[in-house]
Amino acid sequence: MRRISRITVAGAATASLALALSACGGTSTSSGSDDGDDTKGLAIAYDVGGKGDQSFNDAAYAGLEKAQKEFGYETADIEPTDGETNADKEQRLVSLAKQGYNPVVGVGYAYAAPLKAAAERYPDTTFGIVDDATIEAKNVADLVYNEEQASYLAGVAAAKSTKTKTVGFVGGVDNPLIHKFQAGYEQGVKETDPKVKVVAQYLTQTAEEGGFASPDKGKTAAEGQIEKKADVVYAAAGLSGQGVIEAAAANKVWAIGVDSDQYKQEALAKYKDSILTSATKDVASAVYSLAKSVEDGKPETGIVRGDLKSGEVGLSNSNPKFADDAELQAAIKTAKEKIISGEIKVKSS
Repeated sequence: MRRISRITVAGAATASLALALSACGGTSTSSGSDDGDDTKGLAIAYDVGGKGDQSFNDAAYAGLEKAQKEFGYETADIEPTDGETNADKEQRLVSLAKQGYNPVVGVGYAYAAPLKAAAERYPDTTFGIVDDATIEAKNVADLVYNEEQASYLAGVAAAKSTKTKTVGFVGGVDNPLIHKFQAGYEQGVKETDPKVKVVAQYLTQTAEEGGFASPDKGKTAAEGQIEKKADVVYAAAGLSGQGVIEAAAANKVWAIGVDSDQYKQEALAKYKDSILTSATKDVASAVYSLAKSVEDGKPETGIVRGDLKSGEVGLSNSNPKFADDAELQAAIKTAKEKIISGEIKVKSS
């Protein structure tokens, strides 16, 4: 990865964070220091769905918590607002940088244009963006993943677990990022068992329509696929995936979670026995590592990619029924080894 020389923390704020961001979404701050200093570290701005999505926003917050505990500095995390514009997002990021937070991370590809603009205005602050690789700047880290690789393994799990020979895929928003999840999943299913049919549906065309933040839409989509005999349903839909998992549990079929290990999510505890596995990406680690690189004086910049080889994408093993299935685990292990070696080339579209 590309690195640059030490980037210093921007100057301390002249107004409180709450006042500066009053028009930019809800804010929470925490400090690990008891000596009253104003050292400010990692700040994150959430994507649609916000904290509590049991998915990648929550994973980003876990990375922030780890950094706050280890480095003992002040952190901040900010919720999105309904109907916000790119200008709103840019102002949110600029406000954080102005107050001295470093690094500042936008969670989600929707921050691409606003974050690029904010990074140009604050060249001495390190910025990070999750799920976007389009920004080329000396002070920006593009935190991206080979989601299609984890999704391929999810497809193997689905093909090995279905009894009806029909499985489902629910995408939150019809865009290139979620196409990666679908492409890998369908390839994993078909190369494991060509007789298995994949039923796919996207919830919305744009994020503004609620594709990543509407459990009711996810539930309805999953119920439709279950009516078509799908007995394993994989959701790449953020908070909307909660509805998919709820529908799977109600109909006694398998759900496959996404981004975080959803079997372990407190909010989904009553459905966990229906969560076969989750296709994970370690957003928490990426966010924490960026914070650590700044703290160490060697900020990450450029493309920072997580894949199966690095261990930053994969399948969770929390459900004992999944972990203890020797035949299933052997199939996943074989597929993983072939992907890492290059024998299997996973499609991303």
